[in-house]
Amino acid sequence: MVRFLLARPIAVFMSFVALLVFAFIVLRTLPISLLPPIDVPQIVVKVSYPNASPEAIEQNVLSPIREGLITLNGLEEMDSKAGSEVGTIRLTFDYATQMELAYIDVNEKIDRLSNSLPEELARPEVIRINTSDIPVARVQVIPNEGIDGIEVSLLAENVLKKRIEQLPGVSLVDINGKKDRIITVKPDEEALAALGMTQQQVIAAIQSGNSELPGISVKDGQFRYYLRLATRVNTPRDIETLPVAAPSGAIVPLGRLAEVSYEAQEMLGYHLYGEDEALVITVHKQATAKMNELIPALKEALELFRKDYPQVSFELTQDQSNLLNAAINNLSTSLLFGGIFAFAVLFAFMKDYRIPIIIGVSLPSSLLISFLVFYFFDLSINIISLSGLALGIGMLIDNAIIVLDNITRKREAGLELFEACVAGVEEVMGALISSVMTTLAVFVPLVFLSGISGALFFDQAVAVAAILSVSLAVAFILLPMLYFLFFSRSKKGYDGKENKFFSGVLRLYDHGYGAIVRRRKVALLVFVLLIPLGLAVSRLLGTQGLPDIEKLDATLEVDWSEPISAIENRNRVLELLGELEGDYAQAEADVGVRQFLLFGGENSIQQSLLYFLFTSTEAKESSLEKLNSYLKKNYPAAVFTLGDAPNAFDQLFNSTLPYYEVRWKDLESKEPVPEEKIGPWLSQFPTQAWERGPGLQKEASVIFTLRADRLATYGIPVQTIQDLISRLFGTFTITDIRRFGEITPIRLKESDTRFEDLLRTTRVYASDSTSYILGEFVDYSYEDHYKFVTADKGGIYQSVLLSEENPAQYEREIIRWAQDKNLGVDIVGQYFKDQENIRQLIGILLISVLLLYFILAAQFESFIQPLIVVFTLPLGIGGAFLVLWLAGSSLNVMSAIGLVVMLGIMVNDAILKIDTINRLRKEYEDRSDMDPKEALEEALHRAGQIRLKPILMTSITTILALIPIIFSSGLGADLQRPLVEAVIGGLTIGTLTAIYFVPLAYWFVTSKKKLKQA
Repeated sequence: MVRFLLARPIAVFMSFVALLVFAFIVLRTLPISLLPPIDVPQIVVKVSYPNASPEAIEQNVLSPIREGLITLNGLEEMDSKAGSEVGTIRLTFDYATQMELAYIDVNEKIDRLSNSLPEELARPEVIRINTSDIPVARVQVIPNEGIDGIEVSLLAENVLKKRIEQLPGVSLVDINGKKDRIITVKPDEEALAALGMTQQQVIAAIQSGNSELPGISVKDGQFRYYLRLATRVNTPRDIETLPVAAPSGAIVPLGRLAEVSYEAQEMLGYHLYGEDEALVITVHKQATAKMNELIPALKEALELFRKDYPQVSFELTQDQSNLLNAAINNLSTSLLFGGIFAFAVLFAFMKDYRIPIIIGVSLPSSLLISFLVFYFFDLSINIISLSGLALGIGMLIDNAIIVLDNITRKREAGLELFEACVAGVEEVMGALISSVMTTLAVFVPLVFLSGISGALFFDQAVAVAAILSVSLAVAFILLPMLYFLFFSRSKKGYDGKENKFFSGVLRLYDHGYGAIVRRRKVALLVFVLLIPLGLAVSRLLGTQGLPDIEKLDATLEVDWSEPISAIENRNRVLELLGELEGDYAQAEADVGVRQFLLFGGENSIQQSLLYFLFTSTEAKESSLEKLNSYLKKNYPAAVFTLGDAPNAFDQLFNSTLPYYEVRWKDLESKEPVPEEKIGPWLSQFPTQAWERGPGLQKEASVIFTLRADRLATYGIPVQTIQDLISRLFGTFTITDIRRFGEITPIRLKESDTRFEDLLRTTRVYASDSTSYILGEFVDYSYEDHYKFVTADKGGIYQSVLLSEENPAQYEREIIRWAQDKNLGVDIVGQYFKDQENIRQLIGILLISVLLLYFILAAQFESFIQPLIVVFTLPLGIGGAFLVLWLAGSSLNVMSAIGLVVMLGIMVNDAILKIDTINRLRKEYEDRSDMDPKEALEEALHRAGQIRLKPILMTSITTILALIPIIFSSGLGADLQRPLVEAVIGGLTIGTLTAIYFVPLAYWFVTSKKKLKQA
């Protein structure tokens, strides 16, 4: 095939040019995003039930919904949590589930359940979680001094949101911190009492004045008109003019009985930018959009907003495109320095400027053509797929150097240019295919990891397969063709002599090789000992997910663990910000209940999330220490978490599962175990290293008890007392004004008086118009109450969270503890997920090694020689571990990728060296002047000399291309540095040892009996 294609160089060249043009067009259409658009198999159902206790929400809402959803296809886990006024159900599905269908199925089941839910309950929200749901940026909208917050909320909802949604690539715009306008009615109790009237008459008058006649029409000859009641109200003035009939028969305008006015609705949550109340607009991108085009467009829109709406200030914060830009910059930097250093190294080794030019053409060509594979596999350009391309670039350079060096050697051997190109490619074709296959055999099986890891590895595996496949096509077709075109007019011959630089390197190699040959057994023993010693260094390395990145931002999550209002929560957050005034460059806070549509976490008035951006790491560390001491001193009951601000990776990999949770259910009552029983039981728990789970957390509450005996004595219905209490202490909505899609509630104004005073001053009217004090019929008490009611598929549970390093050691004792108390126990957590992932990873790696062995056995037609390649890998891994340890790095995702890059190059070199030894040995054995032993010795020595140049060139160009990242700073360099250290360690120590280890191991595994028989 190579001969056929090289015979038509112009046709092949033009075909490649056409392919490059097509690839360039495709590249412009590929979506660019931070992460692949992975469907996280989770759906969250959120319930908002004002004035309801956790028990009421669990019993009346969450329990029926769980029973209705338990038959969903692919459902693995279902957990619910009921708090005061809010409840959530989190559904986790198998990764094979089609989440579009699951989302539709959940909505349909909730629609069917709506009749069994409380009438006053708003429809539960169904939120589907996706990686594209992670906002790419946040727009801060800050009203200037004196500007009404309600007007700014209307501007954000009706104008800004729609203008941002019109930007190309935006999928959703979410808002938090909005203020809504309502109409409040504050009855004048003295005026009502003087006229012998009650609040209920005022409420009835407003409801009658806002009633409609839906669907009623009258006929007038040939015309038909739809009726509308003329008494319908629109403004507070309309409400004040409504007539109310007094018992005496007098008609009194409502304005004389109550104060009616527009007010801002009581906020359950706030958003702060710095110390100012503001709104935040989160921008989410479409899966097919380009982030590098969306963010500049968003910044241009903000400039227009600043001109159009000078009464409001705008800021862009938490721009997630920085990570993507860092990855793209690192890739382009590696390509740039890789090209420069490859040119320099090749010139030093091969002393011909044309070969570096050929590689300079082939490298970007291979990269560009790889994007065609992205298009056909529907991949986006993201950090994961870019890291896959980075994996393949080292192999791409390696293949190019090997092919060009081999063609040059064929010309030095005296072959004509055309024949040298054909023979040079065909000689290494099998070995290069095997090396690519072995790399894919190590990497591609990782796609079959369960969970989000396997989903992420899919993009990386396709990217690696793409660039390696393209690199083979370029190495077998484009490189020999360019070599032929570049050298076809050259009259310069080849004398077979190396330049001075490489001649010196060759003498050093021969000297080392001679020393090892003289002491083969000692040298082999040293290599065998190096393998476990190198791997033992891994015990000194720490492990983590992502490497430590120098972050200048941080977050504080705080739960005050007290029944405070949203205003008090805001005031406490402002105090915190005041403590750090001047220490931070930027700060924002989501206080209390968040209004985001896509927020799937726990919504509580008592919680806040603060974000800080600092100018330096020193300022960050001192500020976090200051916050820590301030909270512990002033709010000892508060539960808080200080740490680095999560990026998109953290949000994606963050698990909702606790590390190790022991859950139990009361098998008799099917209800939460009361505190008076669970307290003594927990004192007997097998370990003391635990903390209360959500179902055991407590908060102070007020319990109202109706005195049924007095109600019966005075003839007052229970419903009358319940209605009065709901009007006094709840958010009582009289009616809603609906106008062109805008809803304005009319509500009774809540009194600021303490509830004890209201019980003493509020009067209840009996049927004979006699009035009594409300407190005569209501007793109250304070008591600690469970803050949440938690449940799963099996029903209500309570739990404790274990913080032991090896919590599984207590499993038997925990089960015995639960059995003694007639509790059903279940142990769940991320601990078990991690154990399962480790087992899967070990199994997949064993499969990868077997695949690698089978491929090499087929290539070498030997069962023994593949083991030589396998045993070179620990030498490289040991070298990588050593450099990581010396550099103070850890084992993490990026260093693991570096290990795969390094192993791919080392496998390639070992395969080609063994292939060359086999070929030379066969040639020498066919000669009559050499016996098999001499043929083996000569083949080992000569193969080492032949393969030394491409091995050194590949390693040196790869190392030099990566060295600039070590001395760089910033987010991208911090992320890539462990990868670079792993590659440099493996290629320096691993390659140097493998140069001598491969011929030594080959000599050892070649049986003397076979030599004698030959």
